[in-house]
Amino acid sequence: MTKLQHVIEAQQFTLPLINELFQTADQMEKILERGGTLDYQNKIMASLFYAPSTRTRFSFESAMYRLGGKVISTEQAHLFSSVIGGETLEDTVRVVANFCDVIVIRHTEVGAAKRASLVSSVPVINAGDGKGGQHPTQALLDLYTIYKELGYIDGLKIAFVGDLEQGRTVRSLAYLLGKFERVMLYFIAPDFLQIREDIQDYLTRHNVWFTLESDLNKVISEIDVIYVTRIEKERFADKADIYDETVKKYFIDKDLISKMKQKSIIMHPLPRLNEIAPDVDHDPRAAYFKQIRNGLLIRMALLTMLL
Repeated sequence: MTKLQHVIEAQQFTLPLINELFQTADQMEKILERGGTLDYQNKIMASLFYAPSTRTRFSFESAMYRLGGKVISTEQAHLFSSVIGGETLEDTVRVVANFCDVIVIRHTEVGAAKRASLVSSVPVINAGDGKGGQHPTQALLDLYTIYKELGYIDGLKIAFVGDLEQGRTVRSLAYLLGKFERVMLYFIAPDFLQIREDIQDYLTRHNVWFTLESDLNKVISEIDVIYVTRIEKERFADKADIYDETVKKYFIDKDLISKMKQKSIIMHPLPRLNEIAPDVDHDPRAAYFKQIRNGLLIRMALLTMLL
């Protein structure tokens, strides 16, 4: 098994490493079915969350427990007395590393996980850094879900819908998809929520086909995956009417998905607010709750490759 040093960004994962990770995740599914293992009972994971999370934090902590390990955690690390007193992220990480074997960190600042990895004496996992940063483990579980549900990634046609400008899950997944052959990426959003130029430049350098669109109906019948993200109201300041129009324009309901291929899937990193109608949940193409279980498997696999 390949020994990872840290998990900081999607770009660090090569195709052979992704394949190995997927094989390890398949093994984790068998371990999970029998209730877990005690292989890592002498290991401790610290979850250091400076930004709120439910799914990611519980997923990592459950993964560690299923591997037999132990967890020390905080969901409001910015309220540590030491942080309030002015302690730097670097010093906090140096201290916490003495108490554990791996650190999972979520932070409000882009690049915080990288900063943590540079001073940590134990592996660091980026569980999301800032708006417009990265969320590599989410991207890996998304990719794993696509592979499990469709059976292929090469030749994939995927539409990203919603707030793409700040969407760290979309950014990270775009980096991963850029490593595969003949993929086609459709970025569907209003101009001011469209994917940033750095991702466009990355895809162009790697000869990955992509297009920027604002009308989902134009491509809905062509795609294999629709990846929906939240459009947050605060992004519209006092323009509530424009927000309502935008949400309505990109709303995923049964009428819309009736135009999709039968062998396609609907994904969402969750939590959702008003992007997908509840009755879509019953469609066999809805994969967003499957992503949750796949996330547990991927994070178990990553922990074993780090520890």
